[in-house]
Amino acid sequence: MAKQTRAGRRRERARNELAGKGWTVIIVGVLLLVGPSFMQGSIVGTLGPALRPAGWGALTVGMVLLVLHYFLARKAAIPEIPGKERVAQQSPVATVAQPTPPPSVQRREPAFASTPSEPKRPPPESSPQHVQQWSPAVLAAIEWRRFEAVCEALYAQAGFTTRSQSHGADGGIDIWLHSKHSDVPRIVQCKHWQSKPVGVKEMREFLGVMASHQLKSGTYVTSSTFSADAAAFAKANGIHAQDGTALLKLIGQRTPEQQAALLAVAYEGEYWRPTCASCGTKMVEKNSSKNEGSFWGCANYPKCRGRTIPKAKASATV
Repeated sequence: MAKQTRAGRRRERARNELAGKGWTVIIVGVLLLVGPSFMQGSIVGTLGPALRPAGWGALTVGMVLLVLHYFLARKAAIPEIPGKERVAQQSPVATVAQPTPPPSVQRREPAFASTPSEPKRPPPESSPQHVQQWSPAVLAAIEWRRFEAVCEALYAQAGFTTRSQSHGADGGIDIWLHSKHSDVPRIVQCKHWQSKPVGVKEMREFLGVMASHQLKSGTYVTSSTFSADAAAFAKANGIHAQDGTALLKLIGQRTPEQQAALLAVAYEGEYWRPTCASCGTKMVEKNSSKNEGSFWGCANYPKCRGRTIPKAKASATV
């Protein structure tokens, strides 16, 4: 930067000297042209015509110097564009001689600049494939919260106004049903079991819930079956017991559009991953250090201390 400043100052001094010389030569030329007219004597008549060509020559040289100074000053006033001088000085031959890199070289990027996209994580082993129609396989594939959501959607299709909660203590009631034809609500308990039937113990507990709300009837839905004693107890106490076979039969009576809608509810999100009954978040698979195999645990642990579920019994929840 300092070298450029000193060079600019030198060029400015040279331009000023050029202008000074131009004016000096012009003044000399004027003196040569008009000076003899103020002189007296016989020599003046001879000297005047002799000096006149020199005077005109001096004027011409002075004008040329001033014009040159004008153009140099104007060029100095135009701001220099970086890189322009270098481009102008390049030889066309040199430019042509430079080989153009092939497209493959031009598009190549450093290895660290390209970050490969994260490979799509394959579904876990417990994630079954979707089926296109309702069957026992659907009930076996989904987790307990998806099972409750399917039951609620099924009753909504029948014209009921439904109310449920996704997690937390529900007081033994998974779904509340309200009908415009009755002021008395109905309650539904859902049990997503696969490995064992619902017994009399669960039926007695549900009867106690009905009595606490002064209800004479209720519905108990399971993806499994009812024991003979449980079925008899339900029939004697106003409990509508609906097992997996009866549930699939009821779904089969819906229109194809309604069945497709229920299937979409069943397969919504990570339908195979259990939901924590305490906080409502999806559980994560963890390895057991004490027992063989793995289990499902709440992702919010230790903030949430909801119970864990062995993977082999993941369907027998809540």
